[in-house]
Parts: sequence; structure tokens; C-alpha cells
Amino acid sequence: MTAPPFHSSKRLSKTWLNRIFLVIYSAAVSLLLLRHIRNLIHSPTLISFTLFVADFVLTILWLTAQCCHWNPIERQVYPENLEQVIPEGEYPDLDVVICTADPTKEPPVGVVNTALSVLAYDYPTDKLSVYISDDGGSDMTLYAFIECAKFAKYWIPYCKKHNIVDRAPQVYFGSDHHAYFPETDEIKEMYENMKSRVEMVVQSGGVTFDQVVESGFQDAFSKWTPNSSRQHHPTVIQTVLDKCMDKDIEGNVIPNLIYVSREKSIDKHHNFKAGALNVMLRVSGMMTGAPIILILDCDTYSNDPTTPIRALCHFLDPQVDPKLAFVQFPQRFKGVNKNDIYASEFWLETQIYSLGMDGLLGAQFMGTGGFIRRNVISDGSSSDFNTTKSEYDTLLVNQAASCDFEDNTKWGSEIGFRYGTLTEDTYTSFRLHCEGWKSVLCNPKRPAFLGGAPSNLNDSLTQIQRWYLGFLEIQFNKYNPITYGIRSMNPLQALCYAHHTLRTSWLIPIYIYAFLPQVSLINSFPIFTSKVSEDGLLLYAFLFLGAYGKECIDLVVFGGSSIQKWWNYQRMWLMWGVSSHPFALLEWSLKSFGLSSFGFNVTSKVVEEEQKKRYEQGVFEFGVESTLFLPISIASVINLLSLVKGVIDVSMSGRWEEFFMQIFIAWFVVVSSWPIYEAMVLRRDGGRMPLKITLASIATAMAICLLSTLVF
Repeated sequence: MTAPPFHSSKRLSKTWLNRIFLVIYSAAVSLLLLRHIRNLIHSPTLISFTLFVADFVLTILWLTAQCCHWNPIERQVYPENLEQVIPEGEYPDLDVVICTADPTKEPPVGVVNTALSVLAYDYPTDKLSVYISDDGGSDMTLYAFIECAKFAKYWIPYCKKHNIVDRAPQVYFGSDHHAYFPETDEIKEMYENMKSRVEMVVQSGGVTFDQVVESGFQDAFSKWTPNSSRQHHPTVIQTVLDKCMDKDIEGNVIPNLIYVSREKSIDKHHNFKAGALNVMLRVSGMMTGAPIILILDCDTYSNDPTTPIRALCHFLDPQVDPKLAFVQFPQRFKGVNKNDIYASEFWLETQIYSLGMDGLLGAQFMGTGGFIRRNVISDGSSSDFNTTKSEYDTLLVNQAASCDFEDNTKWGSEIGFRYGTLTEDTYTSFRLHCEGWKSVLCNPKRPAFLGGAPSNLNDSLTQIQRWYLGFLEIQFNKYNPITYGIRSMNPLQALCYAHHTLRTSWLIPIYIYAFLPQVSLINSFPIFTSKVSEDGLLLYAFLFLGAYGKECIDLVVFGGSSIQKWWNYQRMWLMWGVSSHPFALLEWSLKSFGLSSFGFNVTSKVVEEEQKKRYEQGVFEFGVESTLFLPISIASVINLLSLVKGVIDVSMSGRWEEFFMQIFIAWFVVVSSWPIYEAMVLRRDGGRMPLKITLASIATAMAICLLSTLVF
């Protein structure tokens, strides 16, 4: 008798639409580049060369992106079939690693909610271990998880008894429609009391010994000294819940809960999240050694208690490819406002490109929400250990978390998560795919995980800057997608990775088209040879409408989203290109010459109430004097000036055909920049554009306009 399938896959219905569009649009792009080359041959000028460079870069980015559209697939899993064939007792052990780095920006209560949501998984509790990777080395975080452990003994049986779906208590109790049972009020009161105790400790800035009533934990807290900091602290490894000894209130086995903070020294270089994850690989390998590891960010709580079973539908399938390395669940986000004004959902990457890569060698690892086989990422040298009860084993585990352990080893280069970039998730999955490993994307209708997203513009721009700095580090690495990837894997998959690492070059066409047509228009100088009545304008119109229209169809028609969300996504791409990308390039350049040592800047998860209200209303949040706002404001002012002057000039001269394209480009940027004008002039709330940025941008824009008169 044939066993029922655990999962299936099929090609998306829009695949042939993608391929037909690729052929037609490629022909149009080729025609445009040929026109540029002809112009350069017959009438070479600096402006014609600049426009050619802009369109050539856009062509490269577009072509590499099409590799992600070539063979998109969707998968479906059948956990009911898995449960029929494989009993719970034969499920593999699972280690969950939750990463946090700064209790002031990543509130411990939020991390506790993430941990509780996975501690309560519908998974055999004797096979589940949850590790807290605290790279900030904070006693406040350990205190929070001691409190978490007490509450978990009540929360886990409550969730399983009543089949609760939202197993992060903050989400469950925060809903106006949560299920109500006789003990619900009591459980809620326990949660609120736990939350209050943790928040009180965080507000006080530290833990005092009188707050630690459990004698078994006082030795761990004694390791922190007045000189301890995020960059300098000892190894602290503390088992908070032990499944061999601890039980829940109903006498059932409870999962392991283990706090780990690796040693850090101000005299040693630390590889941020990748380094912390490699410590977790070694420590968890010695303590529990589960063959499958789930990596989660601190704010990415479980939204579906059956998620591990869905992952097993791939790992335990008898027909599974032995080279399957990891199962990635796409990132989804909670708290994003209705129209996603900062494009925080990254729908193109998580809902379009990931499906396309899955049809090749597999989706990339996204840094959170990924189940990965331990033997793929670790050397296996520590997997023989399963306890730390003896003094010898305790010393060995602490040694594995020391800052000297990796010296003169292959960790970070050939073993574990790979170093050398801030985007270690993308780089590691790229290297694994180069080595012949594969991955799958598991994309259930109910999101498996929900994470936090930036709720102000500065955090959004900073996050993108950090990611694209990481992409630059990958691209200018000897293991890069173009020179190394194309030789080592499916070339289409390599070009998908190349699209991400080359994205910083988006700043080239953005800066050219955000400034050159505008300053030329201010000086009444036409730069496009095509007039309204000529075929060249139709070609530009087709390319513009085709690119924007295709993404609109992907998001609105196939993605079920709204036109407003699509528009906000386009607007944010303009802002990222003008601001985040050049700052990422500058930071990478300085770092390359040893003039800067950019650190991992944790995005704050703390949101003020007034800022939260503005975000929910769809109002852009500026508020701080960030240099990231300056280039955006300058471009907005220059485009507004050029549009006004251009319309006046052509109205008087009648030269509409010559200047139509320049006026259209300026108009498009002006329409996209409305939130900036509003923040600079009309608003009086705390989220308005700081006056210093406004004055500086106006002065700089005026200076650029005046200097341009010397050129044209």
C-alpha cells in the first residue's frame, strides 16, 4: 500500500505570463539600449552617456530579478497524513533558538511572549528545547525568563487543554475576541503580574539579589559585575526549565528552557548574530543535540502551534531529497498599518521572489522562521553530549561559548553560519546552495510566525541601510553570486542572489533620474531626444508602464493586496534609493579602507503612544534629526522647484514636446514626495520634519540649482 503524500508542489498559474512578459519586455529594453548606443556613436555627450549608464543599470537589475519569476511554485503540506504514518514518539528532537541582543530596544516581555508561543507548541514536550541567545548579556533578560518559566507551567497546559491557537499571551489576551474559560481570568492575572515584575526590573535598569528568590539562580546572577556591558560580559549558561526534573501544574513533562549568553570582550571582534548563532550550535549540540533547529528573532512569535509538524512534512517525507538543508517559512509581520506606508511587509521579497527561488534550488534563509538540519550547519563534534549535569561537561559547554573558542578553526568560514557580512542569513544560505544543499519554502495560509516591523521612517531607512551594507559585503567577497555562484549552482539561482547583492546599484539610476532631468529643466535644457510625437517616447512609456504595471498585477491581482500598498512600496523604493543605498555604499567604502567599523544596530521595538497613533493613521514619522532624511528632502525640493519653473517656462515658450519627459519625471517625484512636503511645511506634531533638516535641505537644493547654471 502506497503511503499518503506528506506534501505536494505545483507551478503557479502566472508562470507563462511571466515568461511571455520577459520576452516582450527584453525586446523593448534591447531597443532602448541600442538607441543609447547609437546616440553615443553619433553625438556623444556626458549627458547621453549618463542616461545610458542609468538605463543599463536598470536593465541589469531587471534581468536578474526575472530569474526569480522564471519558475515560481507553491507547496502544500498534509500534516494529517504525517500523523497517520509517523507516531509522535518517532518525531525528531527540536531545538528552538530565540535571538535577542538589547533589552532596551527589544523589551524582554516581548521575548518572553515569543518563547511562550513555542514552548506551547503542539509537539512532544520531551523532544522540545528552547534556547534564549542573549547577545546583549543582560541580567534583566535572564530574570525575565525565570519569571517566564514560572508562568509557563500554567500557560502550556492551559493552551493545550483548550486548543488555543494564539499561544503568545500578549496576543491572546490582547484580542477582544479571545476564548473564555473558567480559569482564563486567573491565567490573565498571572500573566499581568509576571509582566509587571519584568517591566519593573527593566525600568530600574538591573536586577538586585533580593529580587532573585530562587537560590539555584543566584550563582548565575553573581557573574555580572558593574563593568559588564553589551560588548563585555562573561559566559552565562543557565537551565531555567529542565524536562528531566520540572513539570507543569498537571504533572506533565515541560520543555527545556535554557538561557545562553556567550562571552564577549572589548578586545575581541565579535561576529554579531552569526557568531551568537554558532555559539548556540555548539552549546545546544552538547546539551540536547536535536537534529533540527528552529531559528527565531526575539519578536517573531509563533502564530500556529502546528508549525513544527508542517516542517516535518518535508523533513520526514520518504521521498525527500537527502540534500534538503532547511525549511523556510516566509516572514510575515504584525502591527503593520492598513496601507503599509513604509513597505515593511517586503511583499516582493517574501511573496514573489521566495516562491521563484523555491522553484529553482529553494528559498533563501531569512534569518528567522527557518528549520535547519544540524548536520548541515555544524561539524557534529558536539552532538555526542546530552547533559551538563557533571562539572566536566559544564566546563566544556562554557568553553564552547568563550570568545577564544573559534580561533584558528573553520567556524564561520566552512562550519556554522558564515561570517563576513551583516546579512549572514542570506550569505549562509547562498553558501549552502553553492555546496549542493537545497531548501523549500513552506507557505501556509495562516502565517506560521509574525514579527515586528519598523513603525517610523528612520528605523525603516536604517534597517535597509544595514541590509544593503551586508549585500555589498557579499558582492565584494570572493564567494559572490556572480563569479563564484554561477560556477557552483544553477545559474538562475545564482542570479537571484546576485539581484539582491547588486541592489545597492539602484542608487545610480535613482540619483541620475532624481536630479539630472530636473536641474536641466530648471535651466531650460532638453536632455531627451524623443518628443511626444515620436516613437521614442512610446518606448519609454511602455518600459515605465510595463515595469510598474507588472508589479502592480503581482501584488494586487495575484497577491490580493491594494493599489495603495503597491503605491507605497514604489514610493519607499525611491526613498531607499536616494537615502539608504548611498549611505550603505558610503559605510562599506569607509569600512573597506579601515575608516569605520559599522556595528549591528538593533532596530528598536519600543514605540511611543503618540507615534503609534500616527503610524496607525498612515502618517509618516520623521521627528528625529537623521542624516538619512537629508538627501530625500533635497531631492523633493529640487523636483518641486523644477516642476514649477518648467511648467511656467514651457507654458510661455510652447516647448511642451521637448520638455514633456522631464516635466513628467519631476511630477512623478513630486507626487511621490507629498509626505515629505507635508512634514516640512504643514505639520506641527512630534513627527514633523525637524526644522534643521528642512532648512538644510532647502539651502542645499538652492545651491545645487545655482551651481547648475554654470554647467548648462
